[in-house]
Amino acid sequence: MAPAAEGRPSSRWGFVITVLCDIVLPVGLYYVLRAAGAGEITALLLSGSAPALHTLHSAVRHRRLDTIGVFTLALLLVSAVGSLMTSDPRIALARNGLFTALAGVWLLVTLYTGRPFTYQALRTLLPGRTTALEKLWETDPAFRRVWRGLTVLWGVGLLVDALLRVILAYTLPVDTVPAVDGALYAVSWIALQIITQVVLYRTRTLAKIFGDRMPGRRVSSPAGTDEGRAR
Repeated sequence: MAPAAEGRPSSRWGFVITVLCDIVLPVGLYYVLRAAGAGEITALLLSGSAPALHTLHSAVRHRRLDTIGVFTLALLLVSAVGSLMTSDPRIALARNGLFTALAGVWLLVTLYTGRPFTYQALRTLLPGRTTALEKLWETDPAFRRVWRGLTVLWGVGLLVDALLRVILAYTLPVDTVPAVDGALYAVSWIALQIITQVVLYRTRTLAKIFGDRMPGRRVSSPAGTDEGRAR
């Protein structure tokens, strides 16, 4: 959601793996299991194990299970138990809406911290510009308003996305929901990204961050620094 990325292979591959394990694989596995004759609840629970396994793999690899990881595993477990106890597959379908809603609430909560989430994401993506970004944050009220506004945009956008997921989970045929749910991730992300980039351009925030450099073009940097690449 920030205007630039460092272009680091590890970051890119981490994002790709997350999308594959948490979105693509569960959807594909669900329909494979259904085609093999598995019931709705069985297919949903088994396909939902992909994000859980990804979370556990990351915890073992990094020797740390963070709060988000614990929450992910807990929600998957609760939705699985709830589906089994009620024999209602829609409980498992609605869990993605809960994930998204809590993410949206968390973004909005960061408005009351020292730095809103979108600005924190920007700093993470541009570690070589931390000093310059902090100077802008401390001295430029318009710069601060942009990032607070973008945090509101993403927080509210995720809450709307979550509401749509719950509505879809309880109105569409069960076998239709996983595909539509996966497509909604792409639609929501692209829409929010487009609005974000328009805001950054129209408010000249990109110019403040990159100066006369054109986002999207590799720039040379002195040895020992990493000025990154905008995208």
